[in-house]
Amino acid sequence: MSRIPPLPEDDWTEEIATYINGFRSAVASTSDEDNRQPGTNLLGTLAQHPSLAMAFLSFNRHLLAHSTLSVRHRELLVLRIAYLRRAEYEWAQHVILAERAGITADEIARIEDGPDTVGWSPIERALLTATDELIVGGAIGDDTWAVLAGKFDREQLMDVVFTVGCYSMLATALRSFGVRPEPGLVPYLPNHSVSSRD
Repeated sequence: MSRIPPLPEDDWTEEIATYINGFRSAVASTSDEDNRQPGTNLLGTLAQHPSLAMAFLSFNRHLLAHSTLSVRHRELLVLRIAYLRRAEYEWAQHVILAERAGITADEIARIEDGPDTVGWSPIERALLTATDELIVGGAIGDDTWAVLAGKFDREQLMDVVFTVGCYSMLATALRSFGVRPEPGLVPYLPNHSVSSRD
């Protein structure tokens, strides 16, 4: 059950409705309204605290729409976070985004196995390793940093760290608040089960 239920859109203030609609438009990964996931439960939960919602979504908008990372690299990071944090809602949302970015079903499945699995490029392995190191130890190790710094500029390196931090925090919030998946997300959940990772 949701610990903080999503506020129905009809009950949103005009300010938060305008802000969230602008956010949705800015980060849309498809122009096809029929295939766009609305994120109603997450956004409705955030709408319970409008000032926090607007601050967080401003930050999240950068990562989704203005990051210096490629969409593929960003989604590899987010899916690894969602797996490590057992955040089903985050996993389902970002499986959809990953597929739109051309990440294959085999690659998505391989994310669960981690960076040492055969098949990743050196930079992808470093990104997954960096995620693990940030989640477990709170910092990217020297060896991993050297690989990333050999490929990425300073802005990209900063976007790596802030992407992992943001989505790790969001995973914590999603699980703590009990945000439930909308029906359109259910097929993308691990094992198609809302409670499979609870």
